[in-house]
Amino acid sequence: MKAPTNMRVPYVVLNRGAREPLYRQIVRQVAAAIGAGTLGAEVRLPSSRCLAKILRVSRNTVVAAYSELIENGLIRAGRGAGVRVNGAAPLSGMPLARMSSFIEAAHFPASVLQIEDSDANPIYIRY
Repeated sequence: MKAPTNMRVPYVVLNRGAREPLYRQIVRQVAAAIGAGTLGAEVRLPSSRCLAKILRVSRNTVVAAYSELIENGLIRAGRGAGVRVNGAAPLSGMPLARMSSFIEAAHFPASVLQIEDSDANPIYIRY
């Protein structure tokens, strides 16, 4: 089986003595690499087992990090397809799930006025 040519191992340095959990350190550094363009769109990342072995951490640590990165919309994972960087990063670091209230508030048009013409056909004015 031939190894994928577009797989990149993110550069991650873990500080095991830090107060920040290891999985958060992975999330922060991978997110920074995606934001900086070091890990571009559609780049394949190592499997959780492989990255755990490289970083010498528990697989659960990498699974937690990948889960948070998926929740934030930075990467996606599919069975048999591997883990890949999304085509476009979100505009902010806010998870997409929490952005729904902002999206609803910014939805245009904010108001619709319905009037009728002389033939009683509805006319909608959006403002």
